[in-house]
Amino acid sequence: WPRPATAGRHWRSWEPSRPDLVIMDIRMPEMGGLEATRLIKAGHPDLMIVMLTVSDEEQDLFEAVKSGAQGYLLKDLEAPQFFEALDATQRGEAVLPSRLAGRLLDEFRVQARKVGEEEEEAAGRLSDREEEVLDLVAQGLTNRETAERLFISENTVKYHMKNILDKLHLQNRAQVIAWAARRRKA
Repeated sequence: WPRPATAGRHWRSWEPSRPDLVIMDIRMPEMGGLEATRLIKAGHPDLMIVMLTVSDEEQDLFEAVKSGAQGYLLKDLEAPQFFEALDATQRGEAVLPSRLAGRLLDEFRVQARKVGEEEEEAAGRLSDREEEVLDLVAQGLTNRETAERLFISENTVKYHMKNILDKLHLQNRAQVIAWAARRRKA
């Protein structure tokens, strides 16, 4: 932090204090609150940010949550409700106006359906052999055991596993097994 210019004053070790909570508006001059929230959270991920705004637009709420805000309050709040919401934020609770919380939940449901549809679509792109490898791996068989059962080489199993991971957008064997378990339950 730069020291303020002074005329003849002596500054002892002046250090700004770090806040526990930032109250941010969505619309601000020079830099919007969403961009400022992203920048602050990038440097200080544990800092709590609550948006205080007049905007009850769904998109602003969604972007605030995606940007890292722990709360989203509308400026028409009464003072006791405002301070209660800040206390809740300090306790680690997310605070949202109830009329917007329902919209947020609806959006999460839509996103969850899209993810499920994408998973089903990806599963439809697996070859018959990849399906066989997936089934055996999901049963807990090693690459060697899978190769022996399918009368193919272990390298071929590894090749199929790489394709399965790519097609299902997964990163490791454990995720493949979990994905297969979810698929069986559905």
